[in-house]
Amino acid sequence: MDFDIPEDIANYLTELDEFIETTIKPLEAANIQYFDHRRENARTDWDNEGLPVPAWEELLGEMRSLADAAGHFRFGLPAEAGGKGGSNLAMAIIREHLAARGLGLHNDLQNESSIVGNLPFAKMMLAKGTDAQKAEFLEASIVGDRRVSFGLTEPNHGSDATWMETRAVRDGDEWVITGEKRWNTGMHHATHDMVFARTSGEDGEGDGITCFLVPTDAPGVEIGPYWWTFNMPTDHPDVRFKEVRVGHDAMFGDEGRGLELAQLFVHENRIRQAASSLGAAQHCIDLAVAYAKERKPFGKPLWLNQAIQFPLAELQTEAAMLRPLIHKTAWNLDRNHHMDVTAEVSMCNYRANRLVCNAADQAMQTCGGMGYSRHMPFEHIYRHHRRYRITEGAEEIQIRRVAGIMFGKSAKR
Repeated sequence: MDFDIPEDIANYLTELDEFIETTIKPLEAANIQYFDHRRENARTDWDNEGLPVPAWEELLGEMRSLADAAGHFRFGLPAEAGGKGGSNLAMAIIREHLAARGLGLHNDLQNESSIVGNLPFAKMMLAKGTDAQKAEFLEASIVGDRRVSFGLTEPNHGSDATWMETRAVRDGDEWVITGEKRWNTGMHHATHDMVFARTSGEDGEGDGITCFLVPTDAPGVEIGPYWWTFNMPTDHPDVRFKEVRVGHDAMFGDEGRGLELAQLFVHENRIRQAASSLGAAQHCIDLAVAYAKERKPFGKPLWLNQAIQFPLAELQTEAAMLRPLIHKTAWNLDRNHHMDVTAEVSMCNYRANRLVCNAADQAMQTCGGMGYSRHMPFEHIYRHHRRYRITEGAEEIQIRRVAGIMFGKSAKR
């Protein structure tokens, strides 16, 4: 078995690094307030519900446009969507590499924004969209003319999505949607919301939940309040749907099979999220090691103390073990139905998200007061990645998935 990074992917990493240095870094330097110790304050409109500052989001949009023009942004999409057909393995390696470079405009995961886009909605549209939906949403969602949020979680239901209370009832050629969603990210600028609602079946059943593309300006859609979070700015509100009417053509995917669409979304995200967490963890480890080599308390280098060496060595060991598991899982995703590797995806995700939190915390401890300050990246990395131990499947849910498959209590497909 060959564990080396394939030559074409290694060459592409070099190409990406050159693009970052020549095109993205100068733009970042001209807007450094969003990336230095002022980053949280500069990005947040504290007097407007804690939403992102428009200039910050415009900067991210400019970065994406530059990356798209250079042929990088759509790397993971097929040629029919203007991409290069990048594999899951390639995307995992790239996401780790970009995160390992540290904070920067090239890869700001707080906004899921990168020179190599994740673009799960485009993948979902390619897989399940009608011809009319593809014509309206596919290209427009990539360039930002259509912005689509993801409405699955509810105030009373998170991981227990099959118990959701939102309902959609057929009325002639229309559907009437009633319910409430929470953590509906990006609704401050969304044109549409992917609303998951029960259309048939009983609570607790996976079948009977349908996804609808609901215009955010439709009568009966009410947005707010926005929840302030550990990592600001926020774009996560509650959204209420009061007898919202949409046409039958708003149905996204098959009737009653909406959770299959959601699973496609989370599996695409989870493996890349795991790779990003691994890269960010490696960045924390590397910076802590460099600091321990330079710092000389009590007249000797800090790294000579085993209390400094051992925690970092353990983190480095875990990163080295996790890396091939992520690569192998991504490789298997390229060759199998995503539900056939659901346990492995969960393993990668929850372990990588724990690792980055532990690495950021240990790096703070190693670097002392400076590590705790916002002049080093650890607090930002910790605050951002800590959410991934909860979102898109809490780690307890993912561990349960692994155990269920181990003991035959949960079918892979």
